[in-house]
Amino acid sequence: MTIAEFQEIIRRTYHDRDSGRGSAATFMWLVEEVGELARALHYGEPESLREEFADVFAWLATLASIADIDLEEAVAERYGQGCPKCREIPCTCPRGAPPT
Repeated sequence: MTIAEFQEIIRRTYHDRDSGRGSAATFMWLVEEVGELARALHYGEPESLREEFADVFAWLATLASIADIDLEEAVAERYGQGCPKCREIPCTCPRGAPPT
């Protein structure tokens, strides 16, 4: 499954409800899922990790759809050539330097 296919499945499944809730409230659901992912990472629960990574990705896809962003296109544009700052694979930026 491609990112675009996944985003479309999530859009068809949840878009009416999620867009009605609005981006701010939907973002809060994403934050909650990120917290659950953090907890699963902390406790090293393999099955929970799989579920929480999937949930975070689903909520991110939902927010992208609400914002009318093609997530696959955005990812390819930003990271398709490697690091968005140095354009290298692997990244050669100094450690701790965030991408710009």
